[in-house]
Amino acid sequence: MRSTGLLAAYSLVSGGWAASCWRETTCTGPLEPAFPGDWDAYNYAPESRSVKPKTVLSSDLLSSTTYDGSVILSADTPQVVLDFAQEVGGIITFNYASNSAAAIGLAWTEAKNWIGSDSDYSNGGSTPDGHLTLNITGPGSGSYEVPLEKLRGGFRYFTISYSSSAGAIVNVSDVVLEIGFQPTWSNLRAYQGYFHSSDDMLNKIWYAGAYTLQTNTVPINTGRAIPMVKNSWANNGTLGNGSTIIVDGAKRDRAVWPGDMGIAVPSTFYSVGGLDSVANALQVMYDYQNKDGSLPEAGPPLLQQGSDTYHMWTLIGTYNYVMYENDTNFLTLNWVRHQKAIEYIYGKVDETSGLLVVTGTRDWARLGQGFNNSEANVILFRTLTTSSYLAILMGDNALSATYQDRATALSVAINTHLWDSSYGAFRDNATNTTLYPQDANSLAVLFNLTSVEQDQSISARLVENWNAIGAVSPELPGQISPFISSFEIQSHFLAGNATRALDLIRRSWGWYLNHPNGTESTVIEGYLENGSFAYRFDRGYSDPSYTSHAHGWSSGPTSALTNYVVGLTVTGPAGQTWSFAPQFGDIQSAEGGFTTSLGKFRAAWAIGDARKSYGVNITTPEGTVGSVLLPRLVGSEKAKITINGKAEVYTTSMVGKLPGFATTIRGGAHSVLVQEIPI
Repeated sequence: MRSTGLLAAYSLVSGGWAASCWRETTCTGPLEPAFPGDWDAYNYAPESRSVKPKTVLSSDLLSSTTYDGSVILSADTPQVVLDFAQEVGGIITFNYASNSAAAIGLAWTEAKNWIGSDSDYSNGGSTPDGHLTLNITGPGSGSYEVPLEKLRGGFRYFTISYSSSAGAIVNVSDVVLEIGFQPTWSNLRAYQGYFHSSDDMLNKIWYAGAYTLQTNTVPINTGRAIPMVKNSWANNGTLGNGSTIIVDGAKRDRAVWPGDMGIAVPSTFYSVGGLDSVANALQVMYDYQNKDGSLPEAGPPLLQQGSDTYHMWTLIGTYNYVMYENDTNFLTLNWVRHQKAIEYIYGKVDETSGLLVVTGTRDWARLGQGFNNSEANVILFRTLTTSSYLAILMGDNALSATYQDRATALSVAINTHLWDSSYGAFRDNATNTTLYPQDANSLAVLFNLTSVEQDQSISARLVENWNAIGAVSPELPGQISPFISSFEIQSHFLAGNATRALDLIRRSWGWYLNHPNGTESTVIEGYLENGSFAYRFDRGYSDPSYTSHAHGWSSGPTSALTNYVVGLTVTGPAGQTWSFAPQFGDIQSAEGGFTTSLGKFRAAWAIGDARKSYGVNITTPEGTVGSVLLPRLVGSEKAKITINGKAEVYTTSMVGKLPGFATTIRGGAHSVLVQEIPI
């Protein structure tokens, strides 16, 4: 508790937060957005690191009034709920004045369901977080700042409760939150990517994913404490080196989880930009590599072990990071460790079947990991192909060939032992199981283990798991995982089923974003098939309020909308090579962009009247080269295509697994018009 003499100093500190980085952190982030425009209205990031509540909720939580800077607590009003109107996180400070002794309780929650005198669960144990207490010993005034170790990383609602045997009247005023995420950025809205389309909901979902990833980018010394605190919480764990690091969730676990990064890293790159937090997260996993070559499932201070899949996700994450940043120094520093990790996991491949036999069975919460599980084998395939590419960057072509040969052999084994041709999907393992998992099938298409025919069959089978609010996971019965669904939407796009992918995005992510009890600004960790937020209530979570409502592993639509709807994707380090292959689905126009060390990449398209033509604009850095696949017009095998004023007739061809009009475009600004040729 501060004394009244510090109130003037407090107001100066509060004002200093407006355009600053977190506490003593050196500012290294961008100062302005790379692509300013009308789409900035969708950006949920605060304009200042100093944020005030928006409204005060009524006692029945059904209505609200504007927060005018102060609230009164008394015997008649023993509890006040302040609503920040979206997910936020950090340290709250406020002033108070009381005419008598009183105890003030402070509690935080992400979801409206859990508003009360105690906070939602976050500490990781079986006991509740409870609340903080400010004891006012007598008449007077002062100010209070939440202790740093009690930082609340993710919340929307701040509840102030009151008790007083003396019938005190307490005025709580000037409630201010110091935002604790994205610590190295002074301008939290300076996104280095953007997305905009003719579909308002898709725009909101893209920015909700981006904002979630910001809330998951945290100061290095604000991880969840280990051992876990009982009947309270502590966020003072050291997560790694540097100033910023990416974790799984804003409220919890506030730890590095490499599996989560399989979605979070691409989505961060294509939206917010700046991957220092990713580099620090990957580095700490290598720093704690075990003597046998295995990598932890989670970073410090948790350092959980025993996951073959998360071991491999660190290796895939290395590829993603190097691809986006062209950080060969990072790769060189960790290359020996990377190779050791490859040999560790490949040593578990059975010589007879050719399949990986999983012994580290911890995973994303799916049931039944182990043996020759199909998800793990598909992830190993991706680990080998990406490591083959990294070996080329390291100048070791022989090692690259070895990794690729292993991947090829594994591909044959997976399709031989795990594919059920009578059903048209991959089984969960090489038995006669009737479980056809969402994760393995989505990843198999995404990682290119499949034929065109398999892609179509898998895409159709996955839809059979859907209900009105998302894709129910067969391997986690009764639950909807936006993490695994993030892979599924990409598989539908890659099968050429854009409308199907957009349908799932709207019914799952759109459902949560519109939910009045959610944050209305972020993406949720998971939920039940009946719409309850009690994700994993029977699978390790001690309370329904434990679910994270700002979890980066659920941000898949953010990268997918850029990669597949806008159609722009990096295919070489920092975008030395790139691809443009838009899919229209059921929308009329889309545009987006991102930045790398080479410069800005941007594309836009719009469909003409009667869908008989469409226009495209592409701008990429000079010196880069792009592979372009322009979508066919409905029912047309040929089209008149005008590129920068020069017209030619193009005939449909197959590029990879999708048909279209193919060409190559070098860096620079280009305009394209595609027109139907009347029969």
